[in-house]
Amino acid sequence: MSAGALRPVRKVGAPWLLLVPCLAFMAVFFVYPVLKILAFSVIGEAGTLSAENFARVVDNSVYVSVLATTFKIALLTTACVLLLGYPLAYGLYKISPSTRNNYLMWVLIPFWTSDLVKAFSWVVLLGRNGAFNRALIDTGIVGEPLSLLHSSIGVYFGMTHALLPLAVLTILSVMTGVDSSLMRAANSLGAAPSHAFWRIFFPLTLPGIAAAGLLVFITALGFFVIPALLGGARDTLLAQIIISEMLVIMNWGMAALLSLMLLAVAFVVFWLYDRLLGVTRLVGEGRTDSGFSTGMLRYFSRALIAMAASLFAMLDSALQAVFGRRGTEIALKLYVIVICVFLMIPTVIVFPMSFTSGAFLDFPPPGWSLRWFEAYFTSSLWIDATLRSFGVGACAAAIALVLGSMAALALNRSSSRFKGLMVAFLISPLIVPRVVTAVGLFYLFAQLGIVGTTLGLVLGHAVIALPFVVITMSAGMKSYDTRLDQAAATLGATPLKTALYVMLPILKGSVLAAFLFAFIISFDDLSIALFTSGGLVSTLPKQMWDDMTLQLNPTISAASVVVTLLTLALLACAARATRNVTRLTNQPAN
Repeated sequence: MSAGALRPVRKVGAPWLLLVPCLAFMAVFFVYPVLKILAFSVIGEAGTLSAENFARVVDNSVYVSVLATTFKIALLTTACVLLLGYPLAYGLYKISPSTRNNYLMWVLIPFWTSDLVKAFSWVVLLGRNGAFNRALIDTGIVGEPLSLLHSSIGVYFGMTHALLPLAVLTILSVMTGVDSSLMRAANSLGAAPSHAFWRIFFPLTLPGIAAAGLLVFITALGFFVIPALLGGARDTLLAQIIISEMLVIMNWGMAALLSLMLLAVAFVVFWLYDRLLGVTRLVGEGRTDSGFSTGMLRYFSRALIAMAASLFAMLDSALQAVFGRRGTEIALKLYVIVICVFLMIPTVIVFPMSFTSGAFLDFPPPGWSLRWFEAYFTSSLWIDATLRSFGVGACAAAIALVLGSMAALALNRSSSRFKGLMVAFLISPLIVPRVVTAVGLFYLFAQLGIVGTTLGLVLGHAVIALPFVVITMSAGMKSYDTRLDQAAATLGATPLKTALYVMLPILKGSVLAAFLFAFIISFDDLSIALFTSGGLVSTLPKQMWDDMTLQLNPTISAASVVVTLLTLALLACAARATRNVTRLTNQPAN
């Protein structure tokens, strides 16, 4: 045997070393800024420790009222989203995978469409002379226009629409992991389809409902775009007050305390979900039950499930009487189509509005013209903002991709008992309301002197894009065969060469998808840009926000088309990359 026939396998260094750069980045640009909020909340106007900010909150009932309104709107929005989203997810689960992928595009497009674009569309549709009111009057349903805009109805309408795709995608991911043979076994033993669903399938999907409810509620807590554009004075959320205290009144201490209140509510809700529903097991750790197995909660949930099973058995019978044996299936398909159309409405109507010949926004437009696209492309303000968004998005996505991929690789190779905690920490920017992160970064960047710079925008966007890279790359690495690394090491390849010439070509689809998702997150962000830009530099979303709050004109619709087309193009690239990865990993082994 020749001396070079066998080479000792190099032992790859501890995988946790790959996690160090990401943890350091998170510590500096996420943990530290959020902790600064705690410090500023107890500092008075004199610059010393003081409880005067807390006293102001206690003495002023407005803050308490706004916090209660924020909690109420977030809670009711979550309830509406779950009630609409679960049947939609189940309807998508029941259809064939190929058809499901086509319908999923109807969910993904609104999901990645800018909140500003969607809110802009609802402003036009829900106005007193908007398309909704005109349709209601023309059909004779109402005699005069309804007050849909600048009201609670508009807020719930817009927020439910914006957050519905998030819940559907979360619940559907859990549904596809349920063993379908369990339902067939229950039916073969004589269980009615509705009882088999409620007593077997539904309990198994509770973790998905729990995760969806958590993400929707916490996201709703930090919303400010939709409430600001669609709501009235009574629908003011805490995030709007924080922005006002920081950017208008310049009261850092009060803004910090209000951010702390919002952060505290988010973490209390997360803790309750974890205690009751076992959310932590979705990130790798936690109990083996779903949180409904012991105590009074078990009996309460069983009673609700039994009641739901009875009610839906009656509904199933009624549908079969109307549509025949496939009544429930037909009704479910119709529901999926109706909700998907509802989700697509704001994205679709932006296009005809951008070609209006009028000086004001209206749908349908009174005539057709390219004047607003000309106004957009000849404006240095709009073009500079667009180019800056491209540059910032690319740089932020690149930073997030490098750090997130290293962290995902470390987590994939580790069997530590702290793995679940690390995953939870890395995705924590999704849990912390984004406006809180933005306020914290404003404090930090003010100290570093990078407020109002492109560097500040890049670093801030990298923080919020990082969780999406970790999630995407972790999903891709689950199908990667680590024996390839061992084979490469046996042949003398260094860990770096193995990563570049073995792992990267196989995971290139996941890498591309992670980069594109991170880019979209950066390109669409308003919260970070609103604070860290300092009014000196502007991204495209911030420029759109400034125009919406100052003067609503059709140029915004042209900008919305640009944002939407870019998002759709990147989404198509990410979807193609994901399909390529799936096709590759599904090939039979030789």
